[in-house]
Amino acid sequence: MDDPKPGPGELLVRVKAAAVNYPDVLIIEDKYQFRPPRPFAPGGEVAGTVEALGEGVEGWNVGDRLIAVPGWGGMAEKIVVDAKAAIPLPQNRNFTEGAAFMLTYATSIHALYDRGRLEAGQTLLVLGASGGVGLAAVELGKAKGARVIAAVSSGEKARAARNAGADETIVYERGPLDKDAQKKLSAQFKEAVGENGADVIFDPVGGDYAEPALRAIAWEGRYLVVGFPAGIPKLPLNLTLLKSCDVCGVFWGAFAARDPKAHAAHVKTLFGLWDEGKINPKVTGTYPLGQGGDAIAALASRKAIGKLVVTID
Repeated sequence: MDDPKPGPGELLVRVKAAAVNYPDVLIIEDKYQFRPPRPFAPGGEVAGTVEALGEGVEGWNVGDRLIAVPGWGGMAEKIVVDAKAAIPLPQNRNFTEGAAFMLTYATSIHALYDRGRLEAGQTLLVLGASGGVGLAAVELGKAKGARVIAAVSSGEKARAARNAGADETIVYERGPLDKDAQKKLSAQFKEAVGENGADVIFDPVGGDYAEPALRAIAWEGRYLVVGFPAGIPKLPLNLTLLKSCDVCGVFWGAFAARDPKAHAAHVKTLFGLWDEGKINPKVTGTYPLGQGGDAIAALASRKAIGKLVVTID
């Protein structure tokens, strides 16, 4: 294909690395809320260097290092991005960790700090705590001073969550779960979070795990709907009445577009926490561009821990 050309307000970026996220799985299966025109490349977040500037672009120069979250198109040698949405990548950070940084941490900080109103001393239950957003939620919960309970599906994943700072871990069965298994899981959650329940539940998993988690929520707790790799659940709304709790949707992309100032403040906070060593992208696998499909398949299998990154040379 011909090289893309930047239009007004855009940057042409030579991609160095593109992180893999669950929306990549959904987009190529036509199950995501956006459907890119074909042909397209997956890859929702990238790190690279500026190769050309479109008309009217200020504050950027050829050769500058950046990260961006275009939504798709990242698994390619070059991509055009909105200059206003691009973020400078510090010189002390490499492209691989830069590509793996923004989407998971920006989603998690918006979820926990804005939608979940998490405070120091509160109890946070994180489902899928060994994935990209899950580990980010564990780290950000600890940075906020919360007690963090990490729920995962294997001992290896539990170790990853503990290494990220989780106070306690729960190893649950792989779904699907029948009613008896859901009751058992709910009892596990309740025992782990304590008699007062979880003030905030971060759920990027969905499926049969959602209702057992909701049953372990605190009075006036906040249940955060982040994703559905295990399926879209149906929650019994009588539970929300009995606990006077909130079920909160988390759509970071729309939030960033609607409130860029608040998003920019979050980005500043995240880079500060990164410099302090309180958060750090967990890249557990890298793939060359020719094996990008394998990287997406590995994530789809729900066996990956942390982030997977496709590198482009």
